[in-house]
Amino acid sequence: MLSGTAQAAPAGVTGFDANTVITPDQADAFWNAGFRFALRYVGRTQMASHDLSAGEAQMLLSKGFALMAVQHVLNPGWMPTGGLGTQYGANAATFTQQIGFPPGVNVWLDLEGVSTDAAAADVIAYCNNWHAQVAGAGYVPGVYIGWHPGLSGGQLYSSLKFQHYWAAYNVDGVSNPKPRGFQLVQSSGSGMVGTLDTDVYDVDTTYVDAMGGQVLWLKA
Repeated sequence: MLSGTAQAAPAGVTGFDANTVITPDQADAFWNAGFRFALRYVGRTQMASHDLSAGEAQMLLSKGFALMAVQHVLNPGWMPTGGLGTQYGANAATFTQQIGFPPGVNVWLDLEGVSTDAAAADVIAYCNNWHAQVAGAGYVPGVYIGWHPGLSGGQLYSSLKFQHYWAAYNVDGVSNPKPRGFQLVQSSGSGMVGTLDTDVYDVDTTYVDAMGGQVLWLKA
């Protein structure tokens, strides 16, 4: 089990998400640049070499970073189904457990690039089935809302079981899950951090949403 406990994140903390292994030197560079938490990826059907490992997770925690996991999304134009939601949600929970995350931490679904032919009912089934699998494993599901999530803001709020929302840097204006809003907001990277450029990482900032909800992360 990773060291640390599930904790509610205060507002105004800056972190990063990255789809690459973070080395100790890169972690130091992020810390020195003012970043205090990280989001790293787990797979849909299997873990890849660039996904989060237990060793990397423990290193980040030992350096003071809070940590959460997010699952890779399919390529743009994908078609959600309830069955896929069940499969990918179960895998997200399993991979997060294998890394060593304790219960009570946010695990994030990446909802973006949904096919324009997808029915809202199928997107809802995908998300809620994913939620059920992750919550059933003791984690707290969150959803990242990116470009073309396949649902309106009203549907994101009222039709999904989620209570934790993360806004992508390119989220459109109609995809805000009002009245709750977002607990995490992404922006594009703002320059080189160590050896990593803005194509590799994004900046994220924590918020308390309109209903008092906060991000739940693992922190040593």
